[in-house]
Amino acid sequence: MELISSSGNQNFLFTYLVFFFIELLTKGAESTSEVDRHLEMGRDFLARGQLGDALSHYHAAVEGDNKNYLTYFKRATVYLALGKAKLAISDLDRAIELNRGFTTARQQRGSVYLKMGDYDNAERDLYTVLQEDPYNEEALYMYERINPARQQIDLVHDVLSRNDHQTAVALLSQLLEVSPWSPELRELRAQSNLAIGDRLSAVSDFRSVNRLMQDGSDDLTTHIFKLAKLLYELGHAADSLKEVRECLKLDPEHKLCFPFYKKIKKIDKFMNDAETHREAKSYEECISSAEKVLKNEKEVPMIIFGANQYLCSCYGKSDKYTDAITHCNAALKIEKDPSILCDLAEALLGEEMYDDAVRSYQDALELDENLQRAKEGIERAKRLQKQAEKRDYYKILGVTRSATTKEITKAYRKMAQKWHPDNFAMNESERKIAEKKFIDIAAAKEVLTDPEKRAQFDNGEDPLDPEGRSNGFRNGNPFQHFNQFQQGSPFQFKFHFS
Repeated sequence: MELISSSGNQNFLFTYLVFFFIELLTKGAESTSEVDRHLEMGRDFLARGQLGDALSHYHAAVEGDNKNYLTYFKRATVYLALGKAKLAISDLDRAIELNRGFTTARQQRGSVYLKMGDYDNAERDLYTVLQEDPYNEEALYMYERINPARQQIDLVHDVLSRNDHQTAVALLSQLLEVSPWSPELRELRAQSNLAIGDRLSAVSDFRSVNRLMQDGSDDLTTHIFKLAKLLYELGHAADSLKEVRECLKLDPEHKLCFPFYKKIKKIDKFMNDAETHREAKSYEECISSAEKVLKNEKEVPMIIFGANQYLCSCYGKSDKYTDAITHCNAALKIEKDPSILCDLAEALLGEEMYDDAVRSYQDALELDENLQRAKEGIERAKRLQKQAEKRDYYKILGVTRSATTKEITKAYRKMAQKWHPDNFAMNESERKIAEKKFIDIAAAKEVLTDPEKRAQFDNGEDPLDPEGRSNGFRNGNPFQHFNQFQQGSPFQFKFHFS
């Protein structure tokens, strides 16, 4: 019985082991099939340029088989396409570790090191590749670029020691053709661009630095802050705010980004408010918002420039020409801008400073020879100067050029009542003066309450001038309605002042 029992146990154990190994082999086959499926889908997505989807499937392939050097190599390819060089290096390291003879991965890693400006590691990898394959033209081409690049870096530091930033920019631009993924080289060029006053190029380089450092640099927040500060100094408060928020996502209590965020958040709001109010033609609110910018920022010229730009425009559109001229000139002291020169010219026209207005428009054309606003402005200024020698309907009624029809009608009634000829019936000489003024008052109402005629007058043409190109009366005599005054007729005037 014991022999039978022992034999039965052995048979059971044998059967169990057979089934266990069959299950392992089956699972292994299923696992291999699943990895192959992810690799195939990853390759398809990569071919279609859908990098995010490709990366997801390569992640799954690596998780399914972390001993397969090809899965790491293929995922590294996607990382490179996404510009994540450091993550690509990590996968290439693992692929080479799993297969020391994987020359393709080593050459790829050498190429990445070269583009990152890591010439020592690039040299080691490419030298190893050339030892195994001396006729590899691509590897040889990259290898021969290493020493000239090193020498050029030494030359860059030499010219920087002499503050020759213009030459440094040229040399660094050549180096970045070899090593476009080097944050160090791009930052050096950004600093040199700042030194020569090319801030826009510096912004571009700092943006590139931040992109290159997004895959694992501990110093990323510092570089984001540099970019945010530079954008603010350029007057781009909204872009600066966007960058500093990225900094706070990484470190909510960042010692530089957090206080800077509190400041520029206010400035950006005031700037946006000024723009919104100007677009809505709420000029007093525009002025108030721009004044808040100046109250909160007294050091950064381009932010001060932006605030004065709004004040120049909105004061001008409020017919406060003296204030407009002051702020236009304050902005122009910081930076010459054709649109501000045109705003200044229009404020000067409001003050009847026609020659100065023409010069301001001409200055705008020197900055932008195709600026139609300036070309039309010069012609308008000349017409208004000529018109000023004749009648000014706004002055006759004592209203501003921005007066509404209601305000014009009210002013007309007041002036008409004052200068009605019946009021001067006892004095013939005074009556003649009153008749002349009454004719002018009626003509002013005729023009300024008619949108078409008012537009003509605002453009420097008097629609009631018989010598002009057009007039407002079809029979060609603009004053026939008032001839009775000049004829001295004795009838009583009965006007309703409507």
